[in-house]
Amino acid sequence: MATEYQIAALWMEGRLSFLEELCLKSFVDAGHHVVLYHYGPLENVPDGVEMKSAEDILPRAGAIKHERTGSPALHSDIFRYRMLAKLDRTIWADTDAYCMKPFETPNGHFYGWESSKHINGGVLGLPADSDTLGELLAYTADEFSIPPWYGEEYERELTEARDRGDPVHAGDQPWGVWGPHALTYFLHKTGEAKYALPQEGLYPFTFRDRRFMFKPNFDTSDYITENTYSVHLYGRRVRARIAEKDGGVPPKDSLIEKLVQKHGIDPHKSPVPLKPRPKDKGRVKAPSPDKTIAEIAALHANRPAELRAPVPVAAAMPAPPGMRPPTMAAAPRAPLTPEDRRGRGQTNLTDLADALGLDKGSPKHRYTELYQMLFLPFRQRAIKLLEIGPPVGAPDDLTSARLWLDYFPKAEVHGLDPADTDWFSDPRYVHHRLDPEDRAALRAGAGDMPPLDIVIDDGSHASHHQQNGFLELFGTVKSGGLYIVEDLRWQPDEIERPGITKTADLFQSYIQDGVFTHSDPGVAAEFDALRADISGCFVFQARFEKRRKDQVLVVHKR
Repeated sequence: MATEYQIAALWMEGRLSFLEELCLKSFVDAGHHVVLYHYGPLENVPDGVEMKSAEDILPRAGAIKHERTGSPALHSDIFRYRMLAKLDRTIWADTDAYCMKPFETPNGHFYGWESSKHINGGVLGLPADSDTLGELLAYTADEFSIPPWYGEEYERELTEARDRGDPVHAGDQPWGVWGPHALTYFLHKTGEAKYALPQEGLYPFTFRDRRFMFKPNFDTSDYITENTYSVHLYGRRVRARIAEKDGGVPPKDSLIEKLVQKHGIDPHKSPVPLKPRPKDKGRVKAPSPDKTIAEIAALHANRPAELRAPVPVAAAMPAPPGMRPPTMAAAPRAPLTPEDRRGRGQTNLTDLADALGLDKGSPKHRYTELYQMLFLPFRQRAIKLLEIGPPVGAPDDLTSARLWLDYFPKAEVHGLDPADTDWFSDPRYVHHRLDPEDRAALRAGAGDMPPLDIVIDDGSHASHHQQNGFLELFGTVKSGGLYIVEDLRWQPDEIERPGITKTADLFQSYIQDGVFTHSDPGVAAEFDALRADISGCFVFQARFEKRRKDQVLVVHKR
């Protein structure tokens, strides 16, 4: 049987807002025993959470705070390391970690990548005999320890400050110095980074993507998967945002509001309080933690042999040589929104798709960002475009067809699906009432079509329908034309054939091996017969992020 782990957290004292209440209750509702350590009186603790004195783990006297923000994060870092060394079968969770499903680990290691550069300790399980835990305890025992992970220049500055009698305290060092940056460094030094979960496991939303948790009815399927154990809510920044912009309660129809409703929490009873932002007092500024792979390698090579450890590529943190970028704790620049770009440059397909409410645009799949690059040279040409797929929206709407008619003012747009669309009339639109289930009908229909410049399959998304369409219609595509298949990562259970090779896997086999591999050898042979006409074949992941599942296929005709 799997080992059951209790969840432990720390809240110094005072009233919990609905955000902390939500996160703690999510673990209780998932079946975990939850212990909340504290130093002073608490209010609004969810039922089912056991409260214990934090003094049993780490005395409060002399608690270390981050100088710029006033946050007790450094004290919290030491607390979790000492707690893990003291307690058995325990996983630490920050009070801004929301539990999606029960935590499980076969060996006591439980942590995950937050980005391609670092592993976060917001959720942290380390067995008591972990070499990483030993390194962390030793390093944090000295409040003036000099971190080796920010590069030689910063290390030299701190060494010089110490030698002249003005050592730099951890509270004046970058945010995360004892947290994710120390954790990442020592996990790689000990080799225990191999146990880290991929990003979707514990941090499906990056710090930059946290804004999506505030969007009404945002589709989280590209982020939260069956492999997601927890969602990090980025408490300090999210609390500030909710307090300043939303009156202390979650935005309507946002992911956070839906989670609150799921667990029966009334945020109006415990809104996030508005707090003044502390001023940056500053001391010796740290460079960005980003370093090139070569710099990381040199850094380790120049340190004593007993401290050297290979650092995988994923741990690399790049920084401009000879420069001192802004302190790591500085707030990141806000990303642009689609509205910031709208109206600039040439007619943009994303702008049109967003205006029509199509999921091809920026709110969801972002296909139109790729299509703008591919289709712009075709825009003012009298091309022939075919889209496979049923009408989108109400019976009196054909939204996707309208997108192509608007974007390609000289094009002849064809639609293919089994529905009756006689109600839709446009002199440049031609409808082919065909069912992708029927290959013979598709073959006959293809013979009635003109040579096509672009084919886009946004039909049923069933694997055999996608493959039937390609086998029967790729031959109609002109030399230099494009054949695109959308929504590779999702197939409807009601029509997907059991055991059939997924279209994404089929084309990945061609990309990797030069031949098509399929559960049906006859289908593989049919695809192989088309290889000489394929100029290029590319599979892009959801939202164009490497860590996500394959989502869209683009094939270029020779």
